Amino acid sequence: MHAAISMDSVLRAMRALLAVALIALPPVAFCAPPPAVFLLSLDGAVSPATADYAVRGIRKAAEAGAGLVVLRMDTPGGLDTSMRQVIKEILAAPLPVAVFVGPSGARAASAGTYILYASHIAAMAPGTNLGAATPVQIGIGGEDDKKPEDKAKKESEKGDNKREKDEDASGSSTRSTLTRKQIHDAAAYIRSLAQLRGRNAEWGERAVREAVSLSAQEAKRIDVIDIVADNVDDLLKQLDGRKITVQGVERTLHTKGAVITAIEPDWRTELLAIITNPSIALILMMIGIYGLIFEFTNPGFVLPGVVGAICLLLALFAFQLLPINYAGLGLILLGIAFIVAEAFLPSFGALGIGGTAALVIGAVMLIEPEAQGYGVSLPFIVGGSRARSSFFPWSRWPSRRGSAPWSAAQST
Repeated sequence: MHAAISMDSVLRAMRALLAVALIALPPVAFCAPPPAVFLLSLDGAVSPATADYAVRGIRKAAEAGAGLVVLRMDTPGGLDTSMRQVIKEILAAPLPVAVFVGPSGARAASAGTYILYASHIAAMAPGTNLGAATPVQIGIGGEDDKKPEDKAKKESEKGDNKREKDEDASGSSTRSTLTRKQIHDAAAYIRSLAQLRGRNAEWGERAVREAVSLSAQEAKRIDVIDIVADNVDDLLKQLDGRKITVQGVERTLHTKGAVITAIEPDWRTELLAIITNPSIALILMMIGIYGLIFEFTNPGFVLPGVVGAICLLLALFAFQLLPINYAGLGLILLGIAFIVAEAFLPSFGALGIGGTAALVIGAVMLIEPEAQGYGVSLPFIVGGSRARSSFFPWSRWPSRRGSAPWSAAQST
């Protein structure tokens, strides 16, 4: 009897101790693991392809219930339309987005500065920089592109005709007005982003108006960014427990020990990156047009027509995404028409030479130079014109109205 009573007492005591121990354990032991962190990488110019990748990555993270998106960035700038597309997605995101300029040696210049300002959390690695956010003037350089000493020299020289002076002043004033409008718009945009995120608005305007830049440590000191971190893991450690506001709701980040899910660019992003390269888009257009011309002049081959139609449609899709100068596109089409006409009209090379000149000038003007490093390079244009002379030598052939080299070649 006493043995049974003592055994019951021991069991009750053990249960009581277990209950006390469970109550005394910290609440963290019963919490679910922290939500996943999605990692996106934006390397290179901000283009339609990278914007599509970033937008789809943020939406995928939201659908998966991620707790945070980290956009690791290294960019020299990019297209204004693509930049605004990324910023709109960040501002509308239902989860926090942290932009991390890294690794060391990376930069967030021009468009990258705006994206950094728009993020919920702005972070940089040591040895990185941001700034130089002045919008590039659209079109071929004018008076504002000249050196100050050249402008002073020109102003000191007296013109021979007052009418010419007035016309030059009017043109310069128009260009200056357009430039001021672009700069004022960009300055207001970055100020609004700074006020939204509580960042240094004055320096943001200086980055636009004066093209100044900052290192990571300086940016942290004057409240341009929030964190300086060595890498993504260090960033997540520093973010753990931080409170931020997303869509008007305050959230506490739990990033310590979170699983990082990296989203790599898929085939769609890679395809967009290839065809929206201005040089590739120009090549696709030329192949498309020449393929259709070969098909029309030699019915029955089929392959040139099929390849030409596909390439032309891809080029048109790329041009729809890129900032195209339609005067440049018109010159390219006019140049192709001249080159084709050279094969049928006795112009003694005038049409061929004119067509080649129109192609070169049109290719130079084709892409509006609103982004650093975005456009068709001059060596590529020169090489393309030489290739055109090699592979499409119609401008060197005699006209069909003339005689005979064609029929002689066919008879031998």
